[in-house]
Amino acid sequence: MRLCALLVVLAGVHLVAPGPTGWRLPGRSPRFERPGDVVLGGSFSILHFHSVAQLDFVVPPSGLPASRVSRWGYRVAQCFVFAVEEINRNPHLLPNLTLGFSIRNSGDSVHGALHETMSFLTGQEDPVPNYVCQSGPPRAALVGDTRSALSVAMARLLGLYKFPQVSYSSTLPSLSDKTQFPSFLRTRASDLTSSHAITQLVLHLGWSWVGILAQDDDFGQQAGTLATQELGQAGVCIEFHLHVPSLQSMEKIDAIVWKMEKSTATGVLVFLSNSNIQLILQRLVGFCVLGQVWVSEGLLYTVIALATPGASWVLQGAFGLMLQSGRAHGFPKFFARLHPSQTPEDMFLGRFWEATFGCRWPHDNDTVARDVRLCSGHESLRGHEYPFQDISRVDAAYPAVYSVAHALQDMVSCEQGDKACEDPRHFQPWQLLHPLRKVRFQTPDGTHIMFDANGDLVTKFDILQSQQSPEGQFHFVHIGRMEPHRSPEDRMMIFLKDDVQVPSSVCGTSCEPGFSQIAREGAPHCCFECRPCSEGQFADQRDMQSCRQCPEELYPSQTRDRCLPRTETFLAFDEPLGLALTLVVLALAGLACLVLGVFLRFRDTPVVRANNRALSYVLLASLALCALCPLLFLGRPSPTTCLLRQTTFAVVFTVAVSCVLAKTLTVVLAFRVTRPGQRVLMCLRPSASSSMVFVSSLMQVILCGAWLGTSPPFPQKDATSEPGHLVLLCQEGSGVAFSCVLGYLGLLAVGTFSVAFLARDLPDTFNETKFLTFSMLLFCSVWTAFLPLYHSARGKATVAVEVFSILASTAGLLGGIFLPKCYLILLKPERNTLFGLRPGPRSKSGCGSLLGTGVPPGLHHSTS
Repeated sequence: MRLCALLVVLAGVHLVAPGPTGWRLPGRSPRFERPGDVVLGGSFSILHFHSVAQLDFVVPPSGLPASRVSRWGYRVAQCFVFAVEEINRNPHLLPNLTLGFSIRNSGDSVHGALHETMSFLTGQEDPVPNYVCQSGPPRAALVGDTRSALSVAMARLLGLYKFPQVSYSSTLPSLSDKTQFPSFLRTRASDLTSSHAITQLVLHLGWSWVGILAQDDDFGQQAGTLATQELGQAGVCIEFHLHVPSLQSMEKIDAIVWKMEKSTATGVLVFLSNSNIQLILQRLVGFCVLGQVWVSEGLLYTVIALATPGASWVLQGAFGLMLQSGRAHGFPKFFARLHPSQTPEDMFLGRFWEATFGCRWPHDNDTVARDVRLCSGHESLRGHEYPFQDISRVDAAYPAVYSVAHALQDMVSCEQGDKACEDPRHFQPWQLLHPLRKVRFQTPDGTHIMFDANGDLVTKFDILQSQQSPEGQFHFVHIGRMEPHRSPEDRMMIFLKDDVQVPSSVCGTSCEPGFSQIAREGAPHCCFECRPCSEGQFADQRDMQSCRQCPEELYPSQTRDRCLPRTETFLAFDEPLGLALTLVVLALAGLACLVLGVFLRFRDTPVVRANNRALSYVLLASLALCALCPLLFLGRPSPTTCLLRQTTFAVVFTVAVSCVLAKTLTVVLAFRVTRPGQRVLMCLRPSASSSMVFVSSLMQVILCGAWLGTSPPFPQKDATSEPGHLVLLCQEGSGVAFSCVLGYLGLLAVGTFSVAFLARDLPDTFNETKFLTFSMLLFCSVWTAFLPLYHSARGKATVAVEVFSILASTAGLLGGIFLPKCYLILLKPERNTLFGLRPGPRSKSGCGSLLGTGVPPGLHHSTS
């Protein structure tokens, strides 16, 4: 009892003789109040004071005059009033209650915020903590304040009493800590949520080279660190991370602007306060630093900064996030009807009127200088435009008021589960905290409002961009939205309009389609140079990190920016080259058949009978087949033709070369026989030559059979030989088997050429070794040149080279061996007689180069 009496005495003394306060206006603090069944408090920064000078306490501290009026702060406070009146008119929301309000001015000062908070709690002009000296309607909650520094101080005080506080603008992340601030909620996203949203927007824009401009305080350091971590994990490089000092220092500001001027990053993430962003912009305008695109969640700061002359050119194209938290659609009309004469209890409206219209509102007993213009009272707020009023969020307090009203509705309507209903005219403020945290509702404009476990608003963002109108004015345009739902890559869902012009922010020039990015030596991994896509690759988008391979059936365009369908090609019969080769094949095969017909017609003549005429028939038949082999190489490759083309060529050429070898050995052995009856005469029999041809050909057949049995040739599509074409060809299967087949044929050819070359100087009678030597020389020359050409040719040229080699070697054998004989048979028939072949005076005529002066004894055994 004594303690209570002492408190009453102290309170009375305090009320009678208030002490000086150095932070506020002299006299009674300005406020705007209306009674109601339940009172809702509001703390707003309307009248800002000069900075507190350093006190020496020699004299009592004097009150501070107001330096300026925050027109944005006053409009936010009036939207608070509009929301209260709208709720009181709503028959479905708190139908039996009337909400009152008490609007306080914090002066954008921690001291003012604390003093007005205590004054609201105690109901006293000069409050005494823990003491309420007058009864009245219950105070439900306090809405406010703007800056986080003010809200933190208020939240620590209100948390002691578990008094609900709902902030409409404070974003400090630590306010989400319910251990420190158990009664604090906010209808805004925290800085960490906003910073995360900004980084997600940067990633969605595809930027890989950015800068960060952050305030040198808790907010800037936390937001900048979070952005650096998230962007770094996503592979984005940070060109600069600059900390702007909280204490204004022009030298440091100039150093920051100089670094920004030298930077190459287009995108800049901004985490700054109002005053510093204006300083930075002023210096950037002075240095003419243009072309950088700012990304900031603090769209209000951007709006205020655009009031800086020339700042709109610096902020052209800037991106901003605006919280979706409910819009007060009827507020502009409500605000336009305000007038100081209609609401004299509003102690702020006069100062706002003076700041808006540049006049002095007359007061009782007020002496006014002659050069001061008095307000006539005929001024009107109707049609008065404010800069960027569509996004300045003057209705920030609107959802906060509605959240308290819906929490009261839930509390008094017994919608709290098993808890008893509370008397709306007699309740403790802490009893409102539970329904306030669980509140879920829609504002009149349809916006969903709910809080998470930390008391933060579950947020959605509108994405805005600063654009220039055709008239040259800058305004913010809605270009998309951001949802809190997570995508599979743990990113927020972002939806941008299709016609949005998104600038590029990369380290280096943008790579056009057809080029890929390669890392620049000695630079961060985000810095790159552009390199054209290599053969067979393409890049169909800008700034691709690597080119992609075209599918086999496609090929890249000349600019390497897309893939085009390939045209299938092969050495066809109807194309010019194929037609020419076909005609040559038919002509050469026909010539071989014609020679064979001549030999059959004159089979009993000495020229035909000389050196085993049966062997000559086999040789001519094999040469005709050799001439026809290229037909298997022409046309569309199929499994059958791939199996037959190389094996048929190898076998028939082996037969032909074996016949030439047998004929050559017959001539050599015939001239080497000196005595009849020698055992070598057995090798001159026709059966011996036939056996040699059969055995030699059988060896080739065995090699081809092994080849086909192990790894046979097969059709294949070649996409690398000819650009734009898909070459159809036969893959040889086993390269070793193919080499063995060709090697065996080459071995026979070299052996035949060697034997013929050694026998070139034998007597001329019945000696055709010179013609055999010449034909084998042509044969070996053709196939020696074939090998390098075959391995260097690509596509259809490979087939053409082999066909040409087959035809050339066939023509060499046919012409070198049989044309001289046909010459004698057809044009010199007088020489194709036994008398013409005998030695005599005509032997000097030079016609005995084929059948000369002497007949070796063994030659008669070699004719048939």
